[in-house]
Amino acid sequence: MFGFKYLKAPPTTYVLDFRNGQVAHEGAGLSFFYFAPTAVIVNIPLASMDVPFLFNEVTADFQDATIQGELTYRVTDPKRLAALLDYSVNAAGRFRSDDPQKLNDRLIHAAQIHARDFTQRVPLKELLVNSGRLVTEVLAQLKTDDTVTMLGVEVLSLSIISIKGTPEMSKALQAAAREELLRRADEAIYARRNAAVELERTIKENEFHTEVMVEQKKRQVRETKMSAEIAVEQQRAQLVDQQVDNERKEADGRVYALRAALDSIKEIDWRTLMAAKGFDPQQLIALAFRDLAEGSEKIGQLNITPDLLQALLRPKE
Repeated sequence: MFGFKYLKAPPTTYVLDFRNGQVAHEGAGLSFFYFAPTAVIVNIPLASMDVPFLFNEVTADFQDATIQGELTYRVTDPKRLAALLDYSVNAAGRFRSDDPQKLNDRLIHAAQIHARDFTQRVPLKELLVNSGRLVTEVLAQLKTDDTVTMLGVEVLSLSIISIKGTPEMSKALQAAAREELLRRADEAIYARRNAAVELERTIKENEFHTEVMVEQKKRQVRETKMSAEIAVEQQRAQLVDQQVDNERKEADGRVYALRAALDSIKEIDWRTLMAAKGFDPQQLIALAFRDLAEGSEKIGQLNITPDLLQALLRPKE
């Protein structure tokens, strides 16, 4: 009524009430009456704002990359921002200019500059798999960027939704990755087969070693048996040698005894022995013939009757 209006701002809006170039009211969440024909109301949002972005950059290997993400910021110094951009509103509460949108553009422009600095230092393949590194570097640079600080805002977070190359490069990278995976699969198959062959070889070697050890044990058993038989034969040979030695000693004893007996009678005349034994008539006749034979050169003629010969040749009864 009569040009007076009532303003009630939410807590997330910083209000500046200018009258004749001077600030009459300022603060967040104010409520007051003002005279519309002479007052200029400035509303600066203090709530965090999400700004989506999408821009194309060239990587270190001269490939196009499309980066899509979102930037979150909030106003920390509304008076500084109000001095740089027009946030005044009309009677209906709408911004009189498009400067609020320019703030988003300036922040996106700053983010793009830092993202370009990163993308120009890495190839496309590395960029596609290093979105986290991109976010870390760009966010750190935005927090200390003079342009952002001069606007009186603070960048809270930066998120990358997607990073894409051109369709041709995407297919090429996919093909290369697919071939790499196939190569790794082939290597895995080869490694598995090689492991199986190696295991089979180990099993064969173990079987061979087992056979060798069994044969060695068998040979040891045979050698042990042979050694035992040799020992038995040696003992048997020793026994035979001992028996032969004993028999030789017995024979030597008998020879010695016989020789001693013969030595005791060799000087005695055989006639004496015969007399001591007792003479047999036939033996006496035979001895007589022996004496005659010894003195045959002295005998002129000797007649032997058939009766005598028959008596000598007659067997003893």
